[in-house]
Amino acid sequence: MTSSNIQAQRILIIDFGSQYTQLIARRIRGLGVFCEIWPYDHCAQALAACPRGIILSGGPESVTAVDAPGAPDAVFAQGVPILGICYGMQTLATRSGGQVSTATRHEYGYAQVHTTGSSVLLAPAGDDLSLDVWMSHGDRVEQLPPGFRVIARSDNAPIAAIADEKRQWYGIQFHPEVTQTQQGESMLARFVHQICGCDRLWTPGNIVQNTIAQLQAQIGPQGRVVLGLSGGVDSSVVAFLLHRAIGDRLTCIFVDNGLLRLHEGDQVMDTFAQQQGIRVIRVNAAARFFAALAGIADPEQKRRIIGNLFIQIFAEQAEQLTNVTWLAQGTIYPDVIESAGAASGKAHVIKSHHNVGGLPEQMPLQLVEPLRDLFKDEVRRIGVELGLPEAMIWRHPFPGPGLGVRIPGAVTAESADLLRQADAIFIEELHLADLYHEVSQAFAVLLPVKSVGVVGDARCYGPVIALRAVKTIDFMTAESAQLPYAFLEQVSRRMMNEIADISRVVYDISSKPPATIEWE
Repeated sequence: MTSSNIQAQRILIIDFGSQYTQLIARRIRGLGVFCEIWPYDHCAQALAACPRGIILSGGPESVTAVDAPGAPDAVFAQGVPILGICYGMQTLATRSGGQVSTATRHEYGYAQVHTTGSSVLLAPAGDDLSLDVWMSHGDRVEQLPPGFRVIARSDNAPIAAIADEKRQWYGIQFHPEVTQTQQGESMLARFVHQICGCDRLWTPGNIVQNTIAQLQAQIGPQGRVVLGLSGGVDSSVVAFLLHRAIGDRLTCIFVDNGLLRLHEGDQVMDTFAQQQGIRVIRVNAAARFFAALAGIADPEQKRRIIGNLFIQIFAEQAEQLTNVTWLAQGTIYPDVIESAGAASGKAHVIKSHHNVGGLPEQMPLQLVEPLRDLFKDEVRRIGVELGLPEAMIWRHPFPGPGLGVRIPGAVTAESADLLRQADAIFIEELHLADLYHEVSQAFAVLLPVKSVGVVGDARCYGPVIALRAVKTIDFMTAESAQLPYAFLEQVSRRMMNEIADISRVVYDISSKPPATIEWE
């Protein structure tokens, strides 16, 4: 993001590879403070932006290893408060002259730490407290660095938290960003508000106002934008933001690729074109997509085909419009992270995303991505601020390639129609049982296998549907939702009664990691 008033008071998060780094950022932003994440060896630009405070994340490495990752000297020369979390505490301790060694036993999961005296970070009232926290470490600080004092201890870590109040440097061995650390949000709030002096500027209202101003400056007074509108929360928020920013200079293109949810096309046109007065062009392109996907089974190849054809159709439509030079997309920050789009380029590619990995090498339109640095929960809060319909804001995420990545193997029009019906039944039953908003994402998958079944008195050999429902905070990690058996039986019964040939329904109980949320 470019510099602006609401971003002036920022926190820099130095990433050492922790699975919780994105969660730290979500917590800080939830406290009304803008923050950025930069890799430990690629953060010079972020340091030049003069952050109010720095957080050193956890990480999978050991500071006792040769060539262990460490923060650059410029971090400690910045003269701002520092909070080291887990590995971040250990690297802070060693950098400051302390000693870290491998603990006799790994400490993972729930633990209690006891504060030792008062500290602004943990115990501002001055009373000794017992804190419920989440630990995940194999090393621990054995020798206190000069200038620091112990502010908390645990049974397995006599030095569980440290503080150098003169320099405002703090280290904690546990993870305040996870919900299992019950007082974690208060600790982070004290760090960013009291210790770093940050105000609550990163609010939905300010973000909307700031984003609209940025869009107007980026696009200019004459620029025209074309947006791919899917009906999901991301593209919907982008549409509302752009409509506020540039009015009728926005043209939305809704591409019906044959891989959307049941009746989605009609719903999109009704919500945006008829109710909101936003210009929407509907393109019926299902035949083109199915022809391009014929016989293609590799998931990454399917994603690239869908992404490239999607952009190709945009280009074709833009050529028919007057002076369109911008293509808007609903890319959000987790898309960029999972596609190795972080600044260092060091993240492993788990899967490419439609908005990130599907772009042709040479695209005739410039990109505008107003949500690129926002998490999903921030996008939803902005949607509320903009007045989007509640059903749209809280609709479960839907992948850019649509049902194409929920049909492992080759995709056909017939398989898409079958899955579309199954998915609609699943979602309808979730609403009827008041379970839809109890899970973060739910959908059906058409498996590339068949199984034997009995329909009436006859043997059948038909498709298998897998149901997937997860609970998650940030979509970087997720747990399968423990839906009631009676509910799952009802869904299974409906699918096999209402959809011809389905022989079996199964439920996916995998967590992320090691599985991903989507099947492809």
